[in-house]
Amino acid sequence: MLTVELFYASAKLSPKIESFFLSLFSGSASSSRIFMADAMLSSVLALLLISSCTHRVESSAEEEGFIWVEISNKGLDFAKNIFINTAESSLVPLELPDIEKSVDISVLGTVDMILSDITINAIQVTSSTVSTADSGVILTVYGATANLSMNWKYSYSTWLLVPIQVSDSGQASVQVSGMEIGLTLSLKNQQGSLSLSLVKNKCSVKDISINLEGGASWLYQGVVDAFEGKLTSAVEDAISSKINEEVAKLDSLLQSLPKEVPITSIATLNVTFVGDPVINKSSIALAINGLVSARDEDEDEDEDDTLFQNHHRALYNLIPSKGPDYMFTIFLHEIVIKSVLSVYYKAGKMHWIVDEVPDQFLLNTARWKFIVPNLYKQYPNDNMNLNISISSVPNIEIKEQQIDVTVTADVIINVLNDTEAVPVACISVEITGSAFPEISSKDVTGSITLHELAMSLVWSKVGDLNIPAIESIVLNVLRTGVLPYVNSRLGQGFSVPAFYGYTLQNTEILCSDSWIMVSSDVAPTNLDSGSIRTTTFS
Repeated sequence: MLTVELFYASAKLSPKIESFFLSLFSGSASSSRIFMADAMLSSVLALLLISSCTHRVESSAEEEGFIWVEISNKGLDFAKNIFINTAESSLVPLELPDIEKSVDISVLGTVDMILSDITINAIQVTSSTVSTADSGVILTVYGATANLSMNWKYSYSTWLLVPIQVSDSGQASVQVSGMEIGLTLSLKNQQGSLSLSLVKNKCSVKDISINLEGGASWLYQGVVDAFEGKLTSAVEDAISSKINEEVAKLDSLLQSLPKEVPITSIATLNVTFVGDPVINKSSIALAINGLVSARDEDEDEDEDDTLFQNHHRALYNLIPSKGPDYMFTIFLHEIVIKSVLSVYYKAGKMHWIVDEVPDQFLLNTARWKFIVPNLYKQYPNDNMNLNISISSVPNIEIKEQQIDVTVTADVIINVLNDTEAVPVACISVEITGSAFPEISSKDVTGSITLHELAMSLVWSKVGDLNIPAIESIVLNVLRTGVLPYVNSRLGQGFSVPAFYGYTLQNTEILCSDSWIMVSSDVAPTNLDSGSIRTTTFS
């Protein structure tokens, strides 16, 4: 029986949040079972980066978790199977030290025996379970078997007028059954990284069967009597020692993981862990900071701290809405999206030159002959382009079933006179709309709607502009030309990439009060992904 308990140091939660966690995670299991470092690192990271819940610290943004992931019992069981399969191959081959012993054999006297080149070649796990408790995560593997190979040799002295040295050697195979292993692992947050330590490590073997190839008839019982106990202890000690070694390697790898991950050429994601993992009998959850910042730049000291206060309150209503049968659930706060927009705005990436539109005649002065007569008079039948610059960081607000967006921009109208672009006017534009994200057939899809369009003149070199008339025309173009095209593209969706050979299955997305929640199962990419459904809630 292999038992793994994953303990955590109590997180520094407020009493209200701590109470919330106790009720929140009372119905979904979790566990982290870790054997081999290199081979299992990807699986462990996938598990750890798929968990969720809520944790509140005082107002500093750097101490907040804006992305939470929760792994349910179902998800832990899935991960457990991956870990067990990996461990079966990662633990072997495992070499054991030689064993020597002298035994008394009737008639022959004292016989010196040695077992050498003892190697565990295969381990098979026949049954395993995973569960959680308030103290940690428990992984149980029992009834495991192992196959060993080894060489044997014996020698003894006898008298036939003169002393004679008698010896023989050969090979043997060993079958171990009923193997049980118990581990207790501690997983804590150490300065923003995950620290893994082994608290308890116990291995026991119930039965061992030795099959000798060659040798005298008396040899079998002699080897069994002499070495059964020592061989059993050697197997138990070797496996325990190997687990100690691999857990230490894995802890070193976890400690070495970067706390910032580049996601584009100008932006990095803060993946610093916040607080200790939250574990009880229903699930395991942990948080990362989740904010995006400019690469190689410190976060602005004058960031508006009001953004980072009380942002977890909405989870009180959101978490109960998630289905209990999903492997994992990810919660993403709107501040994460705002941090991305802020980085791109400050980097000057929200600036475009538009010289093609669905109705290309709109970018010719002749189209505006009767609305802006001075424009046509000064630049008859000239083409134009639009120099669009976002004038402030776009604002998003996640609400029930939708994401509201407000964008303000300055639009400079340029007339293309020969090869020169002549700026003739600047209009301030504010657009408000809503996005409706969905997930369908392994694709992220959605739609957008336009609520309002407001314009005001900033400056003009062609006299006063009829802003209401321009606003009406642009609004009509957006609603009849641009939005249908954009929604058609969004409706086709964007494929969700596979991750280490696995893909999402039966996925659900919810939006509510500043949070986006994605719940899903995971399946190998070579299997039918099944249905993926979209749900909203009231």
